[in-house]
Amino acid sequence: MIEFHLDSDSGVSPYMQLVRQVKHALRLDLLREGEQLPTVKDVVAQLAINPNTVLKAYRELEHEGLVAPRPGLGTFVTRTLAGNSLAAHGPLRKDLERWLAKARLAGMDDESIEALFMTTFRSAGQEEIA
Repeated sequence: MIEFHLDSDSGVSPYMQLVRQVKHALRLDLLREGEQLPTVKDVVAQLAINPNTVLKAYRELEHEGLVAPRPGLGTFVTRTLAGNSLAAHGPLRKDLERWLAKARLAGMDDESIEALFMTTFRSAGQEEIA
């Protein structure tokens, strides 16, 4: 089962952070069709957030056809986002772990690593478009 976390410094609303985390888990095959999301009560207790925030996130996921509520039982995954590239994840993850180790050895902190990655990610995406 997925375990949510919130980053108050991200600038992203809490409900959208929950939505993104579910989508990431679906893309990485960490959540599969038929699996249950944590109950609203459990998420509220874990994160100390308003139940309406969790409900809004779950409604968004339901609207996108990724989950469905079952009255009295909870919210369940109805569709995955893992594609055919799933087999490539293992080797790519190892490459990324090696890159992260090099970045840390070079003295970069987590925020610097994230900034470098995101800047490079965005510029590479723009080059593909051009």
